[in-house]
Amino acid sequence: MEFQPNIHQNRWPPTPNKLALSRGRSPSEPNTSYAVPVLERRVTFFGFVVAIALVISGCSSSQSEESEGVGENEAASGPSTGSEDADSDDEAPATTEPEPEPIEITLAGSVVSSIDGAPLDSVTLTLADQNTMSDAKGEFSFDDIAVDADTESVTISAQRPVWIDTEIIIADIADLTPPATTVDGPPPVIIEMEPFIVRGLRVSRYVAGDAAEFDALLELANATSVNTLVFDTKDEADTVLYDTEVEYAETIGAVDPVYDPADLIAKAKENGLYTITRIVTFEDATWAKADSEAKLAGEWVNAADQTNWEYPLALAVEACQLGFDEIQFDYVRFPAGRTATVARASIPDTGPERAKVIQAFLGEARALLHPMGCGLSAAIFGIVMSSETDEGIGQMPETVSSSVDAISPMLYPSHYGSGWLGFADPNDHPGPVVAHALDIGIDRMESPSLVRPWLQGFYYNGSQVLAQITETESRGGGWIIWNASGHYGSDWLPSS
Repeated sequence: MEFQPNIHQNRWPPTPNKLALSRGRSPSEPNTSYAVPVLERRVTFFGFVVAIALVISGCSSSQSEESEGVGENEAASGPSTGSEDADSDDEAPATTEPEPEPIEITLAGSVVSSIDGAPLDSVTLTLADQNTMSDAKGEFSFDDIAVDADTESVTISAQRPVWIDTEIIIADIADLTPPATTVDGPPPVIIEMEPFIVRGLRVSRYVAGDAAEFDALLELANATSVNTLVFDTKDEADTVLYDTEVEYAETIGAVDPVYDPADLIAKAKENGLYTITRIVTFEDATWAKADSEAKLAGEWVNAADQTNWEYPLALAVEACQLGFDEIQFDYVRFPAGRTATVARASIPDTGPERAKVIQAFLGEARALLHPMGCGLSAAIFGIVMSSETDEGIGQMPETVSSSVDAISPMLYPSHYGSGWLGFADPNDHPGPVVAHALDIGIDRMESPSLVRPWLQGFYYNGSQVLAQITETESRGGGWIIWNASGHYGSDWLPSS
């Protein structure tokens, strides 16, 4: 995370007693799509297009023949039935009812956000043993799905990274009739999904590498509304903090194992927490020094060269395989300041062109991670939420949000200059600074991307940190607290 020198810096699905606050849940399995609490809705036939074809085979019946009883002194040719009036040879054979044919059903519908009704793409839907996926319009269909004839209801489940797993029940399917042939008819099924609202703390490399410190952080999370932990797998020091199998990291000398991700992820999930990992992307002095062709200027590699996408994307895929629920790219931009002046000749000339580069990189990441069940987010400069330009770095709320599940603008009041919003020192006004950025930036975001800013957890007391959280939550957003050392006061955080 980008911060001033000496700045203090900054958990997932909640434990069951936190569900009301977080509207999320803890994954029960180590990876791919995390297991979260399921929202179950019972849905009647109205509102669905359900086509049912029922084929019932005719049944054949056997006629039994009546026979007269024989006299009690009359000899019988077959074995005795134990009856004085009837011979077993005269009995009708037992009849067996044929098994009813399965019912075939066809469903069409769409998946939308519960927040604003925006369509949700890339939702995996399951009915019986069949899967399908919603398209760019959120639409889906199941065709000719066979269910048992005696089935009274069916369940459709919906899963999407960063959204809460949802189930709906279609009741009384035995009473449904084949669909009308006219264009008039009931609308398709609408499935509403709720987002998982992150309330997170950053796990610094110091805390990740110290078992006692990490346990203390878990205790703090369990005592508050925190439901997410944000780790680093590659940090601002260019270091990959675990024993990676990405060979390029070893080649350039970037690996310094500090913690075992699988171990800490397991502990986090035992405590009902969602897990995100942060990957510092295009600012990397170690990489720039080791590969002159990758270097842009100073400590930066060139984001416009797609060859340079391979290393961070490989780390992201591996992080998902390790069990993280979500990957967040940081420093996913072009350089600013003096380095930008030096680099200007090698990067796109205009803001829209630069923004398209970053958008394309994130789109590539999403295409890799979503099928694996992992969410994707990006940390961005706080100022771009309010700026009409990309500030020279290729980040704009419109373009970044179109490629990720969530954006995390760094809304640190200490980073705004004197005079911002008329304040001599914006750092003295945490609530108004955060509120202003969100009010302008949220309207520029592409739905259904979520906003969950990085909030300042340095230079501040508890009331100042809470002021930022209050403004964010009042706008429906999640949040993550940044503190360089990874230490937080319990009075900084809402209670559970």
